[in-house]
Amino acid sequence: MASEKPILYSYFRSSCSWRVRIALALKGISYDLVPVNLLKDGGQQFSAEFKAVNPMQQVPALKIDGITLSQSLAIIHYLEDTRPNPRLLPQDPKKRAQVRMIADHIVSSIQPLQNLSVLKQMGEKKMEWAQNCIASGFQALEQILQHTAGRYSVGDEVSMADLCLVPQVSNAERFRVDMGPYPTITRINKALLALEAFKVSHPSQQPDTPAELRA
Repeated sequence: MASEKPILYSYFRSSCSWRVRIALALKGISYDLVPVNLLKDGGQQFSAEFKAVNPMQQVPALKIDGITLSQSLAIIHYLEDTRPNPRLLPQDPKKRAQVRMIADHIVSSIQPLQNLSVLKQMGEKKMEWAQNCIASGFQALEQILQHTAGRYSVGDEVSMADLCLVPQVSNAERFRVDMGPYPTITRINKALLALEAFKVSHPSQQPDTPAELRA
């Protein structure tokens, strides 16, 4: 029923899941979390049970208002359309386009290239591959942000672009990417991580976070 509490299928370290967790936190939406371990048992996302939830066998998936949605930006856009406060897309058309541009740059041109399914194919070269993909994308992103950023990615309000940026920086750190060449990305990331919604949604704070990785 539409009145039921939303259910988020998530993996603590999934950057795509983290984007949605930030959006839910920012908008004050309470939800139940169902962990999907992408490594255990060969990947729980490949189970018949989860395939019935999301045929793409990826997290996140969100059951909300009587429907099931997958793909992080599609989920965030739905939350924005149905629960617009606080807004994650600026009212100004130019800034709105910039937010979408930055979000798409990360979710289409950086993250998929270093995703788990790709890295499995890279064998011993997976670390080098991930570093190169992220560094190439960050070189462009740093240049873009130098023109769009205020306190955050676009101006001084948290936007959908920021929901994509922070998890991607976390990925970069996990793959030991040198962040020295990206001072704007680093500054924005630090400012965002100080916000409560980014803290509570952090991979170190999730129900399925392994004990050794908890903050």
